[in-house]
Amino acid sequence: MATDLPLAAHLEGVRTALVAFVRYADRAGLRAGVPTCPDWDVRALIAHQGMVHRWATAIVRGERLDPDAVEREGKASPDPVEWLRDGAIDLAQALTDAPEDLKVLRFLNDPPPARQFWARRQCHETTIHAVDALSAALGRYPVAADTWIDRAVALDGIDELLTGFVTRSVSRLRSEDPVSIAVRPTDSDHAWLVEVGREPAVTTRHRGPVSGDVLLEGPAVALYLTLWNRSDEVVPDHGFDVWRDHAQVRWG
Repeated sequence: MATDLPLAAHLEGVRTALVAFVRYADRAGLRAGVPTCPDWDVRALIAHQGMVHRWATAIVRGERLDPDAVEREGKASPDPVEWLRDGAIDLAQALTDAPEDLKVLRFLNDPPPARQFWARRQCHETTIHAVDALSAALGRYPVAADTWIDRAVALDGIDELLTGFVTRSVSRLRSEDPVSIAVRPTDSDHAWLVEVGREPAVTTRHRGPVSGDVLLEGPAVALYLTLWNRSDEVVPDHGFDVWRDHAQVRWG
């Protein structure tokens, strides 16, 4: 089960997240700091997101692109929000036009077919960075109730992160002392067990209760935000430092 959601749901997720991104970026202003990404202001956040959209579009279309040059273009744009919209529209068109048997890069473990992979990846990329724009508008880390995120999207994003990202050989999620993290949404029968040690993490999917040394439990949207380090709404009392310290997804 690489994903339970169809292509249309991921494309709708991109659209919904973009609407939220634009709303909160406008509300915050381009110079506002981003609490969830302390090194960025809103202009830098927009430039990064717009670059990633264009990078994904280039991959889907089999084209070449210089990410650094595109990010500079975004930062220098006289209307960064419109520049962001243009890139997202082009991305959606590229994914809509792509053949079902598209053969391009898929850089996560346990990926769905390429067209679905890129729709899914950009759904969650855009959703999480729209949450960053929300944090800029709020001036703090958000909680689930502040967001627009659908439970099904959150569950899908948790699965992508736990099975696709943190299990890669380049992941920094390691521990000298083995520790298992059980992730249990309280509004779904989906669950995951992440076993962390000196080698790359191993994640198994479960239906129904699962136990671990550390239990992360709560509504799916709150878990999604917490696991992406965008909220501390459901952080356990102990044992979660290994995640906070090492489960960082970085560009490039």
